[in-house]
Amino acid sequence: MFAQFRADTQVCPYIGQSLRMSLYDSLDRYVEESRPRFEEWLGRLVEIPTVSMDPARRNDMWRGAEVAVGCLTSLGAQATIVETGGYPLVVGGWTQDPAWPTVTVYNHLDVQPAMEPEWTREPFKFTVEGEHYHGRGATDDKGPALTALLAARYAAEHGVRLNIQFVWELEEEIGSPHFAEGLAKAMNFRKPDSVVVSDTIWLAGGRPAAPYGLRGNLAARLILETARREAHSGLTGGVARNPLTELAAVLAACVDAKTGRVTIPGFYKSVRPLGKTDRAQFLRSGFQVKTFAAAHQLTKLRVRDRMEVMKRLWAEPTFEVHGFVGGYTGPGVKTSIPPRAEAKVSMRLVPAQDPAAIFRIFRAYVRKLNPDVHVEAHGMLRPYVADLGGPYAEAVRKALRFGFGKEPAFIREGGSIGAVVTMAKRWKVPVMFLGLSLPEHGYHAPNERFDWGQASGGMKAFVAYFDEVSRITGKTQGSRTA
Repeated sequence: MFAQFRADTQVCPYIGQSLRMSLYDSLDRYVEESRPRFEEWLGRLVEIPTVSMDPARRNDMWRGAEVAVGCLTSLGAQATIVETGGYPLVVGGWTQDPAWPTVTVYNHLDVQPAMEPEWTREPFKFTVEGEHYHGRGATDDKGPALTALLAARYAAEHGVRLNIQFVWELEEEIGSPHFAEGLAKAMNFRKPDSVVVSDTIWLAGGRPAAPYGLRGNLAARLILETARREAHSGLTGGVARNPLTELAAVLAACVDAKTGRVTIPGFYKSVRPLGKTDRAQFLRSGFQVKTFAAAHQLTKLRVRDRMEVMKRLWAEPTFEVHGFVGGYTGPGVKTSIPPRAEAKVSMRLVPAQDPAAIFRIFRAYVRKLNPDVHVEAHGMLRPYVADLGGPYAEAVRKALRFGFGKEPAFIREGGSIGAVVTMAKRWKVPVMFLGLSLPEHGYHAPNERFDWGQASGGMKAFVAYFDEVSRITGKTQGSRTA
C-alpha cells in the first residue's frame, strides 16, 4: 500500500473568502525551505539523460526511475517501479483514508534528444544561474514533477483530506506505447476520482493558461531506396532515379508549403468548424501574436491575424516535415546520387480525426504518388477534449490564481500527451491540466530551462488545488477522447 498518513488537523479550505489559515499560514516558509531540496533533486534528474527515443540510453532510463523513487520515499511516500514491457513507470504517493477522494498526478521523466548545435552549454549538465535552472528536461517535465511532489508532501502533512497518487512515465516522448500496460500492472493503485497533469505551457510569463483540449498526433517515416549504392552523377545522372528528389515531390504533394494547408485527399473530412464557446475562450485568453513569436524566436509567420493564429495553433490539423535524410552532407558538393532517402513527418490532429483512419488515407495517397515509397507509422495519439465547466475546472482556476495572482486563460493546446487519452479512457474521470512551463523555457528546443518563480508559485498552486479537490463530492462528468 502507499504510505499511510493521517493528520489531526481538520481541513476545510477555500481560496478566497474563508481561507483556512491552519493550512496556508506556513506555506510560504515551507516553499522557501524546500528550495535547496528542489534544486538538488532537479540537478540529479537533469544529469541523467533519460532520452526515451535513444535505445543506447536504456540503462539511464532505469537509473532515472530509481532516483525518482528515492525522491518520493525520502518525503515519506511509498513508491515502486513498475515494469511495462518497455521503459519503467514510477508510481507512488500517500493514501490517507480509503473513504477520501483520490487524485492522480501525472508527469513524465523522459526527455527529448539534445543534439542541436544551438546549445550554449552541456544539455545534461545542470546549472543554476540566479533564478534559472538550465538543462534538458528542466521544464519538460522534471521541474514540474518535483514541484507537484513537494506540494503534495505539504498537503499530506497538513491534513488535506485527499489521497494523492503519482504516476511518472518514462515513455511520453515516444507516444506512451506501454503506458496502459504499466497501469494495469501497478499493484495497490487506486482508481482515482480525478487526474491532474502538469506538462503544459502558459501563454506567456505572467499569463497562466489551463488547457482543456489537446491535439492528437500521427508520426511516420517515409523511406525510398532506388539503388544498392551511391552512383556518380556524371555517369548515371538522367537515368538513375534520385530518391531525394522523388521523396521531395511526395512531400510537396502532401502539404502546401506556403499556406500549411494539408493536401492529402480526405484529410479534412471529419474536421469540425470552431464552435462559439471555443472561439469565445480563445478571444478571452489574452494571446498576443507578437509575444508568441518572440517567445519561440520565430522570425517568419504564415499568418499574423490573432484569431487565425490561435485557430491554427489549437484547433486545426497540421502536416509537418521534421527531418529529411539522405545523400552527402559534408563540406562542399559531392556529385553522387544517393541510393536511399528518408523523411520524418507528423500530423497534429483535432477532435473527430482518427489517427488510424488518417494513416490509412495517407499511406494510400503516398502509394498512389510513388508506389516505391515505404510508409511506417511511428506512434498514434487520439485528440482529447475535457469538459470546460464543473468543479475541477474551477479548482484549477482558483489554484492558479492563488499561486500566481492572476486568472488563468482556458485554451486548447496544440501538443499531444498520449497518457492523457489512456487515463481518460481507462478511468472515465476528469483529467485537468495545471502546467507550469513558459514558452521561453524551450520545450523540445536547445537551451531548455525552468525557473524558481514557476516552481515556487507552482507549489502554492498545487497545494491550493489539492485543497479544493479534497472537497469535491458526487459524480462529475468525465473527459472525452475525440
